[in-house]
Order: sequence, then structure tokens, then C-alpha cells
Amino acid sequence: MKRIGLFGGTFDPPHNGHIHIAQAFADELKLDSVIFIPAGDPYHKQVATRTTAAQRLAMVERTIAVDERFSVSDCDVVRNGPTYTIDTVSLFRQVFAQAQLWWLLGMDSLLQLPGWHRYQALLQSINLAIAQRGGLGLAALPVALQQWLPDALAKNLTTPDGIDGGRAVFLQASFLPVSSTDIREQWSMGNHDDVPAGVAEYIDREHLYQA
Repeated sequence: MKRIGLFGGTFDPPHNGHIHIAQAFADELKLDSVIFIPAGDPYHKQVATRTTAAQRLAMVERTIAVDERFSVSDCDVVRNGPTYTIDTVSLFRQVFAQAQLWWLLGMDSLLQLPGWHRYQALLQSINLAIAQRGGLGLAALPVALQQWLPDALAKNLTTPDGIDGGRAVFLQASFLPVSSTDIREQWSMGNHDDVPAGVAEYIDREHLYQA
């Protein structure tokens, strides 16, 4: 049975921290592939993206070249209106009907998950791989997830492998201390070390993140 990882995000821009955690995602869960999914209209983001969806897709296309297990989907970019994670997962369920699907998210996103559109259906339709990030711990877990998370962690250990959702696992690797926000703010000052070379070339050619 194939094991497919889905990695959604704004990727504004994609950086070496994204590569690091995506590789850990693939290694620790023995995934056949990790599909990057740049957001189109990320409805739960409080701050607008600095670049267009097409530009972010182009940057991710240059990012995935570093690992043959990586690919990219434009499904959220081409859809009109808000792009809900539950709808994205449903699309991939149709494409990979016989695969086990995992969604990668950080601990900060997990804490916000009860605010996502139809989050309870999402928890049952896919498995979650949670990357520790920013020192956030289980003590901050919303009440809505306090029973679900222990059960989901136990299910991953005790339930035979299958295409079911509802599992959860904490990745051993943590996010690198690299921030898209910091990259955008520091780009015009010449700090280009935290993105792949192909992304840096694209940013400079398109004159992105200029002061």
C-alpha cells in the first residue's frame, strides 16, 4: 500500500526549513512521496500573502527539485474562492483511493485546528503528522482536541496499517528556526541563505520581497 504525504502551506517563500521537515516527514513515516500544496486563498491566514499564488507555485516547483520523493500540486491554486483543507483532502482521496494519506502540520496549526472548516470530518478522513514547533506543548491543546489526540496517537500504534484516517503521530524532527516572514523582511538586505538556489534566483528575477 502506498503512503502519501500532503504538505500544504502558503510557501511565501518556500525555504530550507520546509525541505528539512518534508524530508523528515518522508523518512519517519516511510512515505512514497510528499506532495507540496501551495495555498490559493488561505482563508484562515490573518495576513495576506506578499506574492501571487502563481508566483508561490513557481517557487515550490523549484524547491521540489532537491528530493525525488517531492512533487507539487496546483489544486488549491486553480480552485476559485477559499480553499478548505477538507476539500483538498477529498480530492486526493479520489486520486489515491487505495493509499494511506498523511497531512503534515506544525503544532501551532494543530492548536488552531478547531477553527478550520469541518475540522471534525478532516480528522476522520486523513492521518496527521505533527511537527513540534515554537516550544508549544500539549498543555495548550484546545478542549475540542484533548480526547481526540490521545486516541489518535494510540490508534497509530495499535491499528493495523490501512487506508483509514484518524491516526496521529509526532515527528521526531522539529522545524528548523527559519521563517518565511524573516526571509521576506531581510531579503533586500542580502540574506539569501535560507532558500534553495533556484528559489533565490526566481525571487531576484521577479523582484519579489523588495523593501
